[in-house]
Amino acid sequence: MAELCEIQYLDIKEDNKYNKIIETVIKECFKVENLLDSKLYVSITLTNPENIRKFNKQYRNIDKETDVLSFPMFEKSELDKKIKNSDFKNMDILGDMVISIPRVKEQAKEYEHSFERELSYMVVHSFYHLMGYDHIKEEDKAKMRPKEEFVLNNLKIHR
Repeated sequence: MAELCEIQYLDIKEDNKYNKIIETVIKECFKVENLLDSKLYVSITLTNPENIRKFNKQYRNIDKETDVLSFPMFEKSELDKKIKNSDFKNMDILGDMVISIPRVKEQAKEYEHSFERELSYMVVHSFYHLMGYDHIKEEDKAKMRPKEEFVLNNLKIHR
């Protein structure tokens, strides 16, 4: 099995604890979605609020900080077709995630759960955006949320 994710640090200190959490969650996401042999991988950048705000402004024209950004490489229908046909001959990027570690820490305190739970949720949430899911409309949210909870429950990561 190839590497499922590439983790980069931008203006924050590297931490193996973050890597272990992310790698575990990504592996479970790939397993649940039957993508372990797909040759897909995810690029993940861990950074600070200032950088995520810059990315949000640059790529989404929204001048504000956020907790996570997701940049899928495929439209949902295109990805679904590739998965159905097992059309993965070469390594290909599923998409990019950018996660603000200071925001993860703040939200863990705010929601009164662990840092591990919050970071895991950010990764799962972003993964499903990369898979083409969204949560703006209620009917879309009703598809995405159970998938997120299923992965977290499989890992025994609870609120």
